[in-house]
Amino acid sequence: MVRDQFIELRDLQFHYRAWSNRTPARISKKSDSTKQRIRAGVRQGTPLIFLHGLASQSHIFDKVAPLLADSFRVIAFDQRGHGESAKPNDGYDFASVTRDLVALLDALKIKRAVVAGHSWGGNVALYFAAHYPERARGLVLIDGGFLDIQANPEMTWARTEKELAPPQLTGTPVNDFKQMLKQYVGKLWKPYVEEIILQNFEIQKDHTIRPRLSYANHLRILRALWEQRPGEYYPLVRCPVLIVPAVNERTEDQAWSERRRVQVETAARSIEKNRVVWFHDTVHDIPLQRPRKLASVITKFAQDNKII
Repeated sequence: MVRDQFIELRDLQFHYRAWSNRTPARISKKSDSTKQRIRAGVRQGTPLIFLHGLASQSHIFDKVAPLLADSFRVIAFDQRGHGESAKPNDGYDFASVTRDLVALLDALKIKRAVVAGHSWGGNVALYFAAHYPERARGLVLIDGGFLDIQANPEMTWARTEKELAPPQLTGTPVNDFKQMLKQYVGKLWKPYVEEIILQNFEIQKDHTIRPRLSYANHLRILRALWEQRPGEYYPLVRCPVLIVPAVNERTEDQAWSERRRVQVETAARSIEKNRVVWFHDTVHDIPLQRPRKLASVITKFAQDNKII
């Protein structure tokens, strides 16, 4: 079962999705007060918070989250500027975005959580675990969190801004975009993949699209990513960490693959408690392509570390 919820945090409205396969019937012998707490969603297993990547949104976890809902209280959070959450013109540095996450935990009365971040969301999760170690029960870095753009000295901010700026898609007819998407994702394309990716956009009355994340806010996040040096935070992480990098040997640039391999190895050497599971023949969007394997790997990680 999935529920869409809206909540006010730090004077802004945020959207999140919550999954649970647990029902009060399974615990009918509990006291009435306990039943009420369970119905209210307070006790539904170990909290697992999913954080999406840059320009994405909570629906990217629609396939993997239900597979984890028997063991976890699963929540996917639309971070500021994304999805159905508020879109202010500031607060996109890691400190501010992480305070949004902590405010969510406080509002939901979650003392400690496993935080699983995809791409940029992994970098947010890493910052969270380093700065709020008492709130982090575990960390899952899904092809993110180890991204260090400046590790390549050629990637100045000017070059990063030029090469990694998002395409200008506002005004593109939705049917044209669907065709572009089908060509871009290739064998990964499925109806549900198209549906999830379309959630990154608002469909206008004239049947054109507009990214939910504005161009200016996209660049603000990109700048924060460029400035962040993940290696500074690895020694500060005290919880168990699962590192899940993707690699597509058939299509990836070899130099890029090698840089990522080095960054993953650096993270593994520097984080006290970690496990690395490579996803081969896999694109960056692991939750879309390999939801069952990702759910299995997360569950085993949690079991091995007595998190569930």
